Amino acid sequence: MSTRGLIIAAPASGSGKTTVALGLARALRQRGLTVQPFKSGPDYIDPTFLTAAAGRDCFNLDSWAMKPGQIAALAGAAAGADLALAEGSMGLFDGVALSGATGTGATADIAALLGWPVVLVLDVSGQAQTAAAVAQGLARFRPAVRVAGVVLNRVASPRHEALLRAGMAEAGLAVFGALPRNTAVAVPERHLGLVQAAELPRLEALLDDVARLIGQHCDLDALVAAASAGPAPAVAAMSVSPPGRRIALARDEAFSFLYPHMLAGWRAAGAEILPFSPLADEPPPEAADVCWLPGGYPELHAGVVAGAGHFLEGLRRFAATRAVHGECGGYMVLGAALVDASGARHAMAGLLGLVTSFAQRRMHLGYRRAVLAAPMPGHVAGAVLAGHEFHYASILAQPDAPLAAVTDATGAVMPETGSRRGLVSGSFFHLITADA
Repeated sequence: MSTRGLIIAAPASGSGKTTVALGLARALRQRGLTVQPFKSGPDYIDPTFLTAAAGRDCFNLDSWAMKPGQIAALAGAAAGADLALAEGSMGLFDGVALSGATGTGATADIAALLGWPVVLVLDVSGQAQTAAAVAQGLARFRPAVRVAGVVLNRVASPRHEALLRAGMAEAGLAVFGALPRNTAVAVPERHLGLVQAAELPRLEALLDDVARLIGQHCDLDALVAAASAGPAPAVAAMSVSPPGRRIALARDEAFSFLYPHMLAGWRAAGAEILPFSPLADEPPPEAADVCWLPGGYPELHAGVVAGAGHFLEGLRRFAATRAVHGECGGYMVLGAALVDASGARHAMAGLLGLVTSFAQRRMHLGYRRAVLAAPMPGHVAGAVLAGHEFHYASILAQPDAPLAAVTDATGAVMPETGSRRGLVSGSFFHLITADA
């Protein structure tokens, strides 16, 4: 039987989904409930906060990149938990124009597939009864998506709350809580979204503060009672092939963006993970047969990476005999140079000819489908990979042979093809799943 779940969604980004999801996960955990967190879409940051709040690994559920059975397999992580709690992305029905494996990447796809009801978080600033019309429209837009009720956010006064509740009663929607406009609880932001959970020295205190806010202003019992589950879809393999049997994995503040389901899939397939820290000037462990450099924020640590002689020399020695792959920030570090936001140029590993610059900022954001032109660790030539790209770096040089033919979610050809040279490969997209 499927675990009962809830999806925390909203009409738009910035409505307060993360605050409610984090606070609810931590508050229920403090009550002794086991909460299994999920994140709809390809976000890298929110899952780290949800993991910390719930005390269990948070997995991404992505309807564009993943097939229904793959989503069901990941949702199975909630087996034995008291509640599955998924945070949505953007607006409830927001996705790309063309459908992928299961849908458009919208949170609503996950709600329809798994049968988890939606709790809408509404930013009610500057409106009263009209908020009910918005919520009612969302509740009726797609019959397969059930809206259980709402949490009102940024409520200005008791009078404001009374008007909002009256509107919701007329619309036939339950109100699970009302959060005040003025609150000191906030998670700091950075150009790729939120600051990473591990970077906040007050993380536990912050999560406790958010839990206290939600506990004081929301009906936790009613929220738990609203959870339910639909018929479980047939489970299929997640198509996660480990890049090697013993994987040297860069893990620190500069190399932290790796989807949890990828790491779990590697381990489930029998791979051994050997973590090391480039920022601590550690080379890849010699016992490994492949090295993987995830993305992160290398531009914030470019000087440290450039000065990490043991790491760079060890990486070059490793690449002479064994495969090395980098994703996004890891790809940039494999290149010849990285220009930071101030215009300073930092020499990188030089295993590829890539030169990137943050002095010439341009957002690169969206789903990517890649057909490999040559093998990369874990995947053969011709394999079709689905991933996501999000960075602000500009390419100044990309002289090596392309790793793949890459298109976005509309089918448009992307110039960010990745690169390969010898045993070294890299891409700007973060791998989510593969067809082969």
